[in-house]
Amino acid sequence: MKQFILSLAILASFYSCKDSQKTTESTKTPNHLEELFTIMQGSYNSEAQAKVDSTYFNISLHMYPIWKDKGNYLYVEQALNARQNNPYRQRIYEVTKLNDSVYSSAIYTIENDSLWIGKWKTPQAFDSLSIHQVSKKEGCEVLLKRLDSNHFKGETGEKTCESTLYGASYATSEVEIFQDKIISWDRGFDDKGEHIWGAEKGGYIFNKLD
Repeated sequence: MKQFILSLAILASFYSCKDSQKTTESTKTPNHLEELFTIMQGSYNSEAQAKVDSTYFNISLHMYPIWKDKGNYLYVEQALNARQNNPYRQRIYEVTKLNDSVYSSAIYTIENDSLWIGKWKTPQAFDSLSIHQVSKKEGCEVLLKRLDSNHFKGETGEKTCESTLYGASYATSEVEIFQDKIISWDRGFDDKGEHIWGAEKGGYIFNKLD
C-alpha cells in the first residue's frame, strides 16, 4: 500500500512539473527580432507614390544583410531611382532587441562610402569592411514596437538626432515597416523647431520589389 501511495506521489509530482514548465513557456515573451530583420531586407522604390503626387520623388532603397557572423546588420543605400550610381545616402543599420517590446535600428555612417556604391548586389564584399571604419550616429536610432505579425512602427527620440544638413539643428525619423512596404518620414528642423528639409505631407512609401 505504501509503495502504491509513493507511486501516486511521484506521478503527481511529474505532472506538476510538466504543467509548471508549460506555464513558464507560455508566459515567455516571444522574440520577434528575426521577423523584423527579415522583412526589412530587399529592394524598394517610391515610384507608385511619385506617379500620383509630384511633390514626392521616385527614390530607390536597397537594404541587404552583411556581417552575418557579427549580428543583424544591413547595408542601406538610397538614391533617386534614375541616378542609382550616385546615391545620396549610404548607411549601415544594426537591428537589435532592447527589451520585451522594443527593438532598435541603430545607424552607422561609412568611411569612404563612395567605395561601396552598388555593393548591395554583392553583400559579401562588406566582409572586408572593418567595424572600425563605421561610426554610430548617436541618438539617431529608431525605436520600434511590433503592432502585429510583420508590422512594426517607431521613431527616433525627441531632438536626440543631431543634423546640420541645410542648416538644420536636429533630424527626426518616423518609420512603419510591413512585409511588402516601408513608410519612412525623415525631416530636419532648426533650433526653433521650424521645418527645414524633408517631405511636408507625410512619409515616403517604399514598395518592395523583391
